[in-house]
Amino acid sequence: MVEIDSGARCPCGSGENYGTCCGRLHSGEATAGTAEQLMRSRFSAFATGDAEYLLRTWHPRTRPAELELPPGLRWTRLDVLATSGGSPFHTEGTVEFRAHYRQDGRPGSLHELSTFTREDGQWLYVAARE
Repeated sequence: MVEIDSGARCPCGSGENYGTCCGRLHSGEATAGTAEQLMRSRFSAFATGDAEYLLRTWHPRTRPAELELPPGLRWTRLDVLATSGGSPFHTEGTVEFRAHYRQDGRPGSLHELSTFTREDGQWLYVAARE
């Protein structure tokens, strides 16, 4: 796992520092209030290699038994393209995004429409929709 100083800029691209943004969610101090916030925190977890957080925020119905993050893959930037639902007043939401990375020195990106559900007040990642 990559350690990020709490005063450093958060990998999710919010413009906030890590300690007051995704760091609070990763440590368990807070939970995501919206589907987009959960999506951003999951991107930051991929960027820092926090597989435990990723599994913890994955819906049990679709969560893998274990998660191994590929070595040589570095997530560099997140662009949130659209959201639907996913507010504190919804129980479902989607977030469309493009996540940029470098793998073995070569740039690439992943475009995804992720679905989320809120259960017992907690947002969970369900799956990617094509």
